[in-house]
Amino acid sequence: MMRLAALVIFINIVSLSEAQHEPGYCVFYDECGRNPLLNNTLIDPIVPCLNYTRAKLVTGDHYKILKQVCPMFDQGESSTYACCTIKQLGSLEKSLTLSKAVLVRCPSCAYNFAHLHCINTCSPNQSQTVKVTRVMNVTEQNRTREAVLGYQAFIGKTFADTSFQSCKNVRIPATIGGYAIATMCGRYGSKLCTPQRWYDFQGDSSNGLAPLDIDFKIIQEGDTTGLPEGVIPYNGVALMCNETTPTGGDVCSCQDCQESCPSVLPPSPVAGPFTLLGTNGYLVISIILLILLILSFVLYLSVSWWVASQKNKKKGIHRGKEVTCAETNSLAAQAYLSSQFRIWGTIMASYPLTVLLLSLIVVAVLSVGLKDIKLTTDPVELWSAPNSRARQEKEFHDTYFDPFYRTNQVILTAPGRKSHIYDSLLFGPQNFSGIMSKELIIELLELQTRIQFWSDDLNRTASLKDVCFAPLNPNNPSLTDCAVNSLPQYFQNTFIKKNCNQHHITDLGMSCMADYGAPVFPFLAVGGYEDDAFSSAEAFILTFSLNNYARSDPKFKVAMQWEKEFLKIVQEYQKDPKNSFTFAYMAERSLEDEINRTTAEDIPIFMISYAVIFVYIAVALGEHSSWKRLLVDSKFLVGLGGILVVACSVLASMGFYSWIGIPSSLVILQVVPFLVLAVGADNIFIFVLEYQRDVRRPHETREEQIGRVLGNVAPSMLLCSLSESVCFFLGALSTMPAVKSFALYAALAVLMDFALQMTAFVALLSLDARRQDNNRCELLCCIKVSKQRPKKPNKGFLMPFMKKYYAPVLLHRYTRIIVYFEVGVPVYFVTKKGFNFTSVEGMNAVCSSVGCDQFSLTQKIQYATNYPERSYVAIPANSWVDDFIDWLNPQSKCCRLYTNGPNVGHFCPANESGLICAKRCLARPDNDTVRPTVAQFNRYLPDFLTNRPDLQCSKGGLGAYDKAVVRDESGEIIASRFMAYHTPLTNSQEFTAALKMARELADKITQGMRLVPGTSPDFEVFPYTITYVFYEQYLTIVNEGLFNISLCLLPTFVVCCLLLGLDLRSGLLNLLTIVMIVVDTVGVMTLWSIDYNAVALINLVTAVGISVEFVSHMTRSFALSTKPTRVERAIEATAKMGSAVFAGVAMTNLPGIIVLAFAKAQLIQIFFFRLNLVITLLGMAHGLIFLPVVLSYFGPGVNKAVLLQFQQEKEKDREKAETNSHTRQVYDNISYEGNEIKQDPYSNTVDESGSKTVGKTDRL
Repeated sequence: MMRLAALVIFINIVSLSEAQHEPGYCVFYDECGRNPLLNNTLIDPIVPCLNYTRAKLVTGDHYKILKQVCPMFDQGESSTYACCTIKQLGSLEKSLTLSKAVLVRCPSCAYNFAHLHCINTCSPNQSQTVKVTRVMNVTEQNRTREAVLGYQAFIGKTFADTSFQSCKNVRIPATIGGYAIATMCGRYGSKLCTPQRWYDFQGDSSNGLAPLDIDFKIIQEGDTTGLPEGVIPYNGVALMCNETTPTGGDVCSCQDCQESCPSVLPPSPVAGPFTLLGTNGYLVISIILLILLILSFVLYLSVSWWVASQKNKKKGIHRGKEVTCAETNSLAAQAYLSSQFRIWGTIMASYPLTVLLLSLIVVAVLSVGLKDIKLTTDPVELWSAPNSRARQEKEFHDTYFDPFYRTNQVILTAPGRKSHIYDSLLFGPQNFSGIMSKELIIELLELQTRIQFWSDDLNRTASLKDVCFAPLNPNNPSLTDCAVNSLPQYFQNTFIKKNCNQHHITDLGMSCMADYGAPVFPFLAVGGYEDDAFSSAEAFILTFSLNNYARSDPKFKVAMQWEKEFLKIVQEYQKDPKNSFTFAYMAERSLEDEINRTTAEDIPIFMISYAVIFVYIAVALGEHSSWKRLLVDSKFLVGLGGILVVACSVLASMGFYSWIGIPSSLVILQVVPFLVLAVGADNIFIFVLEYQRDVRRPHETREEQIGRVLGNVAPSMLLCSLSESVCFFLGALSTMPAVKSFALYAALAVLMDFALQMTAFVALLSLDARRQDNNRCELLCCIKVSKQRPKKPNKGFLMPFMKKYYAPVLLHRYTRIIVYFEVGVPVYFVTKKGFNFTSVEGMNAVCSSVGCDQFSLTQKIQYATNYPERSYVAIPANSWVDDFIDWLNPQSKCCRLYTNGPNVGHFCPANESGLICAKRCLARPDNDTVRPTVAQFNRYLPDFLTNRPDLQCSKGGLGAYDKAVVRDESGEIIASRFMAYHTPLTNSQEFTAALKMARELADKITQGMRLVPGTSPDFEVFPYTITYVFYEQYLTIVNEGLFNISLCLLPTFVVCCLLLGLDLRSGLLNLLTIVMIVVDTVGVMTLWSIDYNAVALINLVTAVGISVEFVSHMTRSFALSTKPTRVERAIEATAKMGSAVFAGVAMTNLPGIIVLAFAKAQLIQIFFFRLNLVITLLGMAHGLIFLPVVLSYFGPGVNKAVLLQFQQEKEKDREKAETNSHTRQVYDNISYEGNEIKQDPYSNTVDESGSKTVGKTDRL
């Protein structure tokens, strides 16, 4: 037996050595049967017979088939020779068909690819380019012949390189920017592929396509080293990708061939930063403006000093003829408001219990609406207006294409594990990180397996397969159909695979596809690497993709429950001390969960904040004249009442809007109480402190005193509350839902707070004053103290401090001057109804393969990817139109029709035998440019969209495109989408710029497609990705902010002017200070890394409201003062009203704000602690420092009408004092009351309306 084998080998060697390499001869001819060494191949591995013979003349059908498969040999029917039979041509065509399915987009590439294999198989000079290296006896149909199992093919370098260059840029649209060469270069992929590696893969019989081993030898021209005698490397003409083929094929498109690209002007360079004199231009302009402002101010001081020195001061009583109409109007307005509020306050104080009861009923009725309250937690509903472009585009996309799928991800690292170097024979030394170990990969597989099957523990029949994204089996998925991406998916989630199917094409007998049939992209399986060094990755990534559903869909709850269980399992695994990973994980619901969690955890922080504010108010409102009267003079119940008034106003506002169906949000629950508390506390302090500083007049009841005090301060309270409320009502014109709802809730809450202060709080103060007058302890009303209340008014600590120290120092002539100048996600391009995809012009305006327009939809996206730093588009779009055309191409076997059996005439998938599916859907065109007719387009599109891709036909649309095309009942395409990828986006600026550039690109595409005949004039293409609805606000937020803040500023000016009797100067200074507070707040936001977004805008609108409290009270107090100079009036306003504002606004807000610094939620820390702290400090600085100074320079002159009234009343008081003095002298002769000093209620007091009375203190 051994002798027989040796004899066979000897004969083979002799026969191979006797073969001559000469023109006109073949080395193999005809087919001998299957290669006995190969199994599980994609096509039958039919091998040729060893046959050293002359090339055969081909005629008839043989000639026609040769001309179709290998047209480069055509010399005419009577002159064409070849070394292949009709059977060989059939096998060659079948083999080429699989490769042409991905190469046919570029006719010259497909031609060159076929050219090479035709030379090896059919060349009449085959013996000159081929050397057989291995033969074996093969028995087929009881006939044994020598079959060729391996040979060397010699090709010239020019031919090899040109062929490779023509194919290296051909794309596969469905893979989103992937290259066809990547599937034809084995382990090297597209980036490391070279001509030699490309040919080596084609000649490797383990690839499932090559029926035998071919050793390609690329020979440099002129180099004969090592060439067998007589061998001439084939160096025929290979076509470049921008050349037409001899068969009439058009040039390849720009997307597949850079040489075919038209000359496109690069985008204009990005404008550099604005500079002047080599530095920041805005800084230079600011410095110039500052210098001009200083010079103007110095000039103003000089002129003012000169005018004052030349003008004689007029003294004495102002006469009525000197009073202007505006001053008279101002006095009339103040007198009317004071009188009305005095009457109102007296009535409220007279019937306190009735007022409290009625107030409680009104609040209760409005608060009942809270039973219907709806909290908006969906970020889309909060920050994106329903009529905004991004929102409408999202609704259009979600209506036709389903919502974006839900992502659940685990990122695992193994810190501390050392990397190691592996010396690869193919790639050289490769660094493998510590995480790339067999143990950790197995552990990851165990984790993944555990997560896949946890849904069996749910208390319902739902499982992962019920909600998972299953692109290749969406209707009835199994667990293995679910899109789960991870490193073990390279091994189909196991390292031992039995019963391997024919598509397992690696040397390990395993597929490169995931279990669910799609490729596993490295960037979805590992992370923490640079460039393409995947082996050095520092992290494993495990991603579960779930279908998304509308919130009203029952499956939405199933998906949410699945994610809840997912998080539970991962957290349990993370706590296991045996695991070797460090975890980071998230679910689609994580953001919403985190917001709810941190909000719930931070509720105690808010409660502590409000408690601190309450304690401060209760302590600060007390008079504290002595320890014995501590419990009598405290204002614990008044402070509590003030807090309850704020709470009731917020509840009433929320209840009312709940009645009418306007939803609330967590932002409203957190911001509105803070705002109303700031406003309410200020008014409470102004009212209570004014009452404490006042002395009851003779024959005046307690209720009348409260009414008179309310008449003094209520106009100021009305000024602020009305300004803020109108401000917020106008702010409701905002297009942002969160801002709009906040403005509505805040406006009504401020109004309700003012109304309750004018009613319930006045009544509460009346009850408390009655208690205090009776010397009863607070909380322990039955206990009375013997220590009597002092007769003199209580000025507290702040007012004397402000009057004696702060105001004089601040308004010193030098201090005034100093103060005045201290200063990769996927992106879809979605088409709407109105474009005719079925016409040739329509297809050409969209596609990017051969014959397509150079500026088609997909081609414009391709051009954008050439400048990713400007366009933010990294990968070209996939295109169902391109793949549909390729799928129809008769050179592939994707679209065929049954010719036998019960389904004759119907679509036949590529995995069916050619014996029963012998007919192509389309005939082969003359110029290789395939375009279906309208009827063919409509007939075969559904088949394409439901055809599962496989290695027989990779162009099937199921998974990639089945949800990318939406047709109506008539078959018209009413929506479609083309998916590209953005560059990695890391911050709001990049997300916003990406949205802006994508819209610009989509607008250009729209304009181009509208030029196609038959296109509707309202046809539109728009970009969409899930983040656009959140970042669209940044495109308009500057204008939105200016609009909203301007609307808020307008009523502050108008109301101030009106309530001060058309005092324009006071209104302008009031407005200027508020604008400065807002502008400075924005400046500090930049310095303190507080992003400007919708939440910040809400706080800026709030800043306007709080600024009104800091500013308007002071402005009104200054305008109504009767002191002779501006400096004196500024001192009086600062001492009297500044102390109340400081105690009521600044000191009320600051303790509560500081507590928020301990909140866990970043949202609260940044936008509530930082921003509110900035607003309060800046408001205090401008209201108590800048405003008094600017009023001392530019404030309105003394109101002569008020001054005249004051002087007239002073004269009356003098006369009355003389009368009283005479009366007391008579009285002294009758009785003696002792040496008691009494404070005359008319001695040197200035009420808030500006009227001043003069009296004197006598010793009786």
